Amino acid sequence: MTRFMPTRFRTLNSFHRTGPDTSAALAVALLSSAVFGLSGSFAKSLLETGWTSTTAVAVRMGGAALVLLIPAMVTLRGRWHQVLDNWKTIVAFGFIGVAGCQFFFFNAVERLSVGVALLLEFLAPVLMVLWIWAATRRRPGLKTVGGALAAIAGLVLVLDITGDVRVDPIGVLWGLAAAVCLAIYFFITAKQNDSLPPLVLATGGMFVGAATMLLLGLTGVLPTGFATDDVVLAGRTLSWWVPLAGLVLFSTVLAYVTGIVAARTLGSRVASFVSLTEVLFAVLWAWLLLAELPRPVQLFGGALIVLGVVLVRADQRAGLPGEAPEQPEPFA
Repeated sequence: MTRFMPTRFRTLNSFHRTGPDTSAALAVALLSSAVFGLSGSFAKSLLETGWTSTTAVAVRMGGAALVLLIPAMVTLRGRWHQVLDNWKTIVAFGFIGVAGCQFFFFNAVERLSVGVALLLEFLAPVLMVLWIWAATRRRPGLKTVGGALAAIAGLVLVLDITGDVRVDPIGVLWGLAAAVCLAIYFFITAKQNDSLPPLVLATGGMFVGAATMLLLGLTGVLPTGFATDDVVLAGRTLSWWVPLAGLVLFSTVLAYVTGIVAARTLGSRVASFVSLTEVLFAVLWAWLLLAELPRPVQLFGGALIVLGVVLVRADQRAGLPGEAPEQPEPFA
């Protein structure tokens, strides 16, 4: 995969510049969701052997940034002013959308199943609607309200508070924190910015994310640790570097770049809706690789969350006169 990386990313940047049709953009978004969905299974196999979330995120982002560095430099062609002109966006993306989102999610995965952690994280689209409502002071439509209620009901079922198996409340808080970071991630990546190629944003953000986690680990603010024990994936014993390589190359390099391209093409609303398929991919991967499947009531709750966000996305009123735009512009 590494051998053909530059060609792949030239194609992705060309994809952004030429303005692809919606079907092609949706295909890229689905690809991003599929490879993003692998991250929970890869990460959990490492966390169970003694890795900490801090170390896993730092190595994941640092390794991906190194892989992307040369393609990003080729894309810039010496135009370093593009990085300087957009440093605030890069730092916000790296600190919140990369480091924060992944750190909170990995901590949730340590205490919850991959599927439940992702379902909590993917309340982000509902949080986005609430943010837009507060920022524009325009009340959402009935479908949006119904969708939010369905998502909340789904969350209650996902938590399965009346079941025999208790969901770790700390894990729930980690998952909700990841949802907040994911909402911000969509706002940042969906913003049109012709002066900052998607590949450069991804690379810069990953360097910022890796540096943040490394600094917090070295100063003792967050615990660090790793292990070289073998892991078990899909019922097979594998070396520890196998899930780590998959986490870097597939669930980070390919996932983030395709995700940024898709978000810039589709917009934050549609991109966040399509990204819900990551929950389905993640549950499938967790079943195949970790033999882990949520309880039936939790699956039903997940279906309600998806239904809720579908209703929210169906309430498209931005094109009507006098209505609020699709999203606020919280980042410069």
